[in-house]
Amino acid sequence: MRDRQGSRGARRAREFEAFVAGAAGRLLHAATLLTAEAPEANPRARRLLTLALAHTYARWDRLHGEDPYDCARQYLATRFARTTWHQYGAFGRTRPDPRSPLAALTPQERLILVLRLYEGVAEQQAAALLGLPRERVHTICDRATATLLHPPSRPTPRTAGRKVAPS
Repeated sequence: MRDRQGSRGARRAREFEAFVAGAAGRLLHAATLLTAEAPEANPRARRLLTLALAHTYARWDRLHGEDPYDCARQYLATRFARTTWHQYGAFGRTRPDPRSPLAALTPQERLILVLRLYEGVAEQQAAALLGLPRERVHTICDRATATLLHPPSRPTPRTAGRKVAPS
């Protein structure tokens, strides 16, 4: 009996290691996009990834044909949403890296954009995952895309105390 449990545990560990080897890079990139951190300095994204992988490992034997990547991505997204939108935890109190292309977006816009465009999640699935109406997900995705394609222009710095001579 003990040998059977040992071999099952070893097989489970090998399967999970293979999954992590194949999926961790993409999941880390998605988490880095969500947190809008620099790729070389992304402690919040790494924490999100660790939590998502730990959750997936805990559920590994109960996946029964489900895609473990979907499980990890779902946990990553819901954990980010919960900690950011409700402003508690380590993710909600920090500012995104200003060099990140997604820094101009709100956390909700980043999440929906990453799910829809980077991960390829269907609008209906993203809406169900986030508990939002499909139309709201569509609107937020459109607004976020427009913000990225046409960023707001920055005001030019004023010259303090100087009068500009007419030309």
